[in-house]
Amino acid sequence: MTYTGDVSRGSAPAVRDLHGLTVTKVSVGPMDNNAYLLRCASDGTQVLIDAANDAETLLKLIGEGGLATVVTTHRHPDHHGALARVVEATGAGSVAGADDAAEIPVVTATVRDGDTIPVGDCTLEVIHVVGHTPGSIVLLYREPAGIAHLFTGDSLFPGGVGNTRGDKKNFASLIDDVEHKLFDRLPDDTWFYPGHGKDSTLGAERPHLPEWRARGW
Repeated sequence: MTYTGDVSRGSAPAVRDLHGLTVTKVSVGPMDNNAYLLRCASDGTQVLIDAANDAETLLKLIGEGGLATVVTTHRHPDHHGALARVVEATGAGSVAGADDAAEIPVVTATVRDGDTIPVGDCTLEVIHVVGHTPGSIVLLYREPAGIAHLFTGDSLFPGGVGNTRGDKKNFASLIDDVEHKLFDRLPDDTWFYPGHGKDSTLGAERPHLPEWRARGW
Protein backbone atom coordinates (compact mmCIF):
# COMPACT_ATOMS: atom_id res chain seq x y z
CA MET A 1 0.00 0.00 0.00
CA THR A 2 1.28 3.46 -0.89
CA TYR A 3 2.30 5.55 2.12
CA THR A 4 0.19 8.70 2.55
CA GLY A 5 0.90 9.64 6.18
CA ASP A 6 -2.84 10.04 6.75
CA VAL A 7 -3.75 8.37 10.06
CA SER A 8 -6.31 8.88 12.81
CA ARG A 9 -6.76 7.47 16.30
CA GLY A 10 -7.76 3.85 15.99
CA SER A 11 -6.80 3.54 12.33
CA ALA A 12 -4.11 1.20 11.07
CA PRO A 13 -0.57 2.58 11.25
CA ALA A 14 0.99 3.98 8.09
CA VAL A 15 4.30 2.31 7.20
CA ARG A 16 6.99 3.76 4.95
CA ASP A 17 10.18 1.95 3.97
CA LEU A 18 13.11 4.30 3.46
CA HIS A 19 16.66 3.43 2.50
CA GLY A 20 18.01 2.10 5.81
CA LEU A 21 15.00 2.89 7.96
CA THR A 22 11.33 1.99 8.28
CA VAL A 23 8.94 4.66 9.58
CA THR A 24 5.67 3.58 11.21
CA LYS A 25 3.27 6.42 11.96
CA VAL A 26 0.34 6.06 14.36
CA SER A 27 -2.13 8.56 15.82
CA VAL A 28 -2.76 8.36 19.57
CA GLY A 29 -4.71 10.21 22.24
CA PRO A 30 -7.62 12.66 22.18
CA MET A 31 -5.53 15.31 20.39
CA ASP A 32 -4.59 12.94 17.55
CA ASN A 33 -0.89 13.13 18.30
CA ASN A 34 1.42 11.40 15.87
CA ALA A 35 3.97 8.93 17.23
CA TYR A 36 6.67 7.55 14.95
CA LEU A 37 8.43 4.23 15.41
CA LEU A 38 11.72 4.10 13.50
CA ARG A 39 13.31 0.73 12.79
CA CYS A 40 16.84 0.25 11.45
CA ALA A 41 16.73 -2.08 8.46
CA SER A 42 20.12 -3.66 9.13
CA ASP A 43 19.83 -4.69 12.79
CA GLY A 44 16.23 -4.02 13.88
CA THR A 45 17.05 -1.31 16.44
CA GLN A 46 13.92 0.71 17.22
CA VAL A 47 13.50 4.32 18.35
CA LEU A 48 10.17 5.97 19.17
CA ILE A 49 9.52 9.65 18.56
CA ASP A 50 6.94 11.06 21.03
CA ALA A 51 5.35 8.52 23.36
CA ALA A 52 2.35 10.79 23.34
CA ASN A 53 -0.56 8.68 24.62
CA ASP A 54 -2.24 5.26 24.41
CA ALA A 55 0.67 3.34 25.92
CA GLU A 56 -0.77 -0.05 25.05
CA THR A 57 -1.07 0.93 21.39
CA LEU A 58 2.56 2.01 21.35
CA LEU A 59 3.77 -1.10 23.17
CA LYS A 60 1.91 -3.32 20.72
CA LEU A 61 3.54 -1.40 17.86
CA ILE A 62 6.99 -1.86 19.43
CA GLY A 63 6.33 -5.56 19.83
CA GLU A 64 9.05 -8.09 20.59
CA GLY A 65 11.74 -6.05 18.84
CA GLY A 66 12.45 -3.98 21.93
CA LEU A 67 13.05 -0.25 22.10
CA ALA A 68 16.40 1.49 22.39
CA THR A 69 15.26 5.08 22.90
CA VAL A 70 12.25 7.35 23.16
CA VAL A 71 12.84 10.87 21.84
CA THR A 72 10.44 13.59 23.00
CA THR A 73 10.25 16.55 20.64
CA HIS A 74 9.12 19.07 23.26
CA ARG A 75 7.76 19.49 26.75
CA HIS A 76 4.00 19.83 26.15
CA PRO A 77 2.14 17.07 28.01
CA ASP A 78 0.24 15.79 24.97
CA HIS A 79 3.60 14.64 23.54
CA HIS A 80 4.79 12.60 26.53
CA GLY A 81 1.64 11.24 28.18
CA ALA A 82 2.72 7.61 27.71
CA LEU A 83 6.44 8.18 28.18
CA ALA A 84 6.80 6.85 31.72
CA ARG A 85 4.78 3.73 30.93
CA VAL A 86 6.69 2.97 27.72
CA VAL A 87 10.08 3.48 29.36
CA GLU A 88 9.08 1.31 32.32
CA ALA A 89 7.84 -1.48 30.06
CA THR A 90 10.77 -1.47 27.62
CA GLY A 91 13.78 -0.18 29.57
CA ALA A 92 14.40 2.34 26.79
CA GLY A 93 16.46 5.47 27.27
CA SER A 94 14.59 8.78 27.19
CA VAL A 95 16.04 11.73 25.28
CA ALA A 96 14.81 15.33 25.09
CA GLY A 97 16.07 18.79 24.24
CA ALA A 98 18.15 20.27 27.04
CA ASP A 99 15.97 23.35 27.46
CA ASP A 100 12.75 21.36 27.85
CA ALA A 101 14.01 18.36 29.83
CA ALA A 102 13.09 19.67 33.28
CA GLU A 103 9.39 19.51 32.38
CA ILE A 104 9.47 16.05 30.78
CA PRO A 105 9.29 12.93 32.97
CA VAL A 106 11.94 10.21 32.88
CA VAL A 107 14.60 11.98 30.83
CA THR A 108 17.86 10.02 30.90
CA ALA A 109 19.86 12.12 28.40
CA THR A 110 19.58 15.57 26.84
CA VAL A 111 20.59 16.83 23.41
CA ARG A 112 21.42 20.15 21.82
CA ASP A 113 21.61 21.51 18.29
CA GLY A 114 23.90 19.39 16.12
CA ASP A 115 23.92 16.34 18.39
CA THR A 116 23.05 12.95 16.94
CA ILE A 117 20.86 10.06 18.06
CA PRO A 118 21.58 6.57 16.69
CA VAL A 119 18.96 4.20 15.32
CA GLY A 120 21.18 1.17 14.81
CA ASP A 121 23.56 2.23 12.06
CA CYS A 122 21.26 5.10 11.00
CA THR A 123 21.62 8.57 12.47
CA LEU A 124 19.18 11.30 13.47
CA GLU A 125 20.58 14.82 13.64
CA VAL A 126 19.12 17.12 16.29
CA ILE A 127 18.02 20.60 15.15
CA HIS A 128 17.07 22.95 17.99
CA VAL A 129 14.11 25.11 16.93
CA VAL A 130 13.09 27.76 19.48
CA GLY A 131 9.63 29.28 19.76
CA HIS A 132 6.90 26.71 20.24
CA THR A 133 8.81 25.82 23.41
CA PRO A 134 12.34 26.82 24.47
CA GLY A 135 13.75 23.33 23.92
CA SER A 136 11.82 22.00 20.92
CA ILE A 137 13.84 19.72 18.68
CA VAL A 138 13.44 18.58 15.08
CA LEU A 139 15.07 15.34 13.96
CA LEU A 140 16.71 14.98 10.55
CA TYR A 141 17.30 11.66 8.81
CA ARG A 142 19.14 11.65 5.49
CA GLU A 143 18.68 8.60 3.32
CA PRO A 144 22.00 7.47 1.84
CA ALA A 145 22.02 8.98 -1.66
CA GLY A 146 18.35 9.85 -1.12
CA ILE A 147 16.05 12.50 0.26
CA ALA A 148 15.98 14.11 3.70
CA HIS A 149 13.25 13.48 6.27
CA LEU A 150 12.30 15.75 9.18
CA PHE A 151 10.34 14.84 12.29
CA THR A 152 9.16 18.30 13.29
CA GLY A 153 7.07 17.87 16.44
CA ASP A 154 4.90 20.97 16.77
CA SER A 155 7.42 23.35 15.18
CA LEU A 156 6.27 22.93 11.57
CA PHE A 157 3.00 21.76 10.01
CA PRO A 158 1.44 21.87 6.57
CA GLY A 159 0.16 25.44 6.48
CA GLY A 160 2.38 27.06 9.07
CA VAL A 161 4.63 26.94 12.09
CA GLY A 162 3.56 25.80 15.55
CA ASN A 163 1.37 27.78 17.92
CA THR A 164 3.13 30.54 19.85
CA ARG A 165 -0.09 31.73 21.53
CA GLY A 166 0.17 35.30 20.29
CA ASP A 167 3.67 35.85 21.69
CA LYS A 168 5.39 37.96 19.02
CA LYS A 169 8.89 37.26 20.31
CA ASN A 170 8.36 33.50 20.28
CA PHE A 171 6.79 33.66 16.84
CA ALA A 172 9.76 35.62 15.48
CA SER A 173 12.17 33.08 16.97
CA LEU A 174 10.20 30.15 15.56
CA ILE A 175 9.70 31.46 12.03
CA ASP A 176 13.37 32.49 11.86
CA ASP A 177 14.61 29.09 13.02
CA VAL A 178 12.22 27.19 10.74
CA GLU A 179 13.20 29.29 7.73
CA HIS A 180 16.95 29.36 8.29
CA LYS A 181 17.58 25.95 9.88
CA LEU A 182 15.12 23.95 7.78
CA PHE A 183 14.02 25.70 4.57
CA ASP A 184 17.32 27.45 3.81
CA ARG A 185 19.31 24.31 4.47
CA LEU A 186 17.27 21.54 2.86
CA PRO A 187 15.83 21.02 -0.63
CA ASP A 188 12.22 20.99 -1.77
CA ASP A 189 11.90 17.19 -1.78
CA THR A 190 12.55 17.04 1.97
CA TRP A 191 9.61 15.23 3.56
CA PHE A 192 8.43 16.25 7.00
CA TYR A 193 6.37 14.40 9.59
CA PRO A 194 4.62 16.70 12.12
CA GLY A 195 3.36 16.10 15.63
CA HIS A 196 -0.28 16.16 14.51
CA GLY A 197 -2.01 15.62 11.18
CA LYS A 198 -0.74 14.95 7.70
CA ASP A 199 2.79 15.12 6.33
CA SER A 200 4.09 17.52 3.70
CA THR A 201 7.28 18.55 1.92
CA LEU A 202 9.37 21.69 2.24
CA GLY A 203 8.73 22.38 -1.44
CA ALA A 204 4.96 22.42 -0.94
CA GLU A 205 5.23 24.84 1.97
CA ARG A 206 8.12 27.07 0.86
CA PRO A 207 6.05 29.50 -1.26
CA HIS A 208 3.94 30.33 1.81
CA LEU A 209 6.74 31.48 4.11
CA PRO A 210 6.15 35.21 3.37
CA GLU A 211 2.44 34.72 4.06
CA TRP A 212 3.19 33.06 7.41
CA ARG A 213 5.44 35.93 8.42
CA ALA A 214 2.90 38.52 7.43
CA ARG A 215 0.01 36.96 9.33
CA GLY A 216 2.14 36.44 12.47
CA TRP A 217 1.17 32.83 13.19
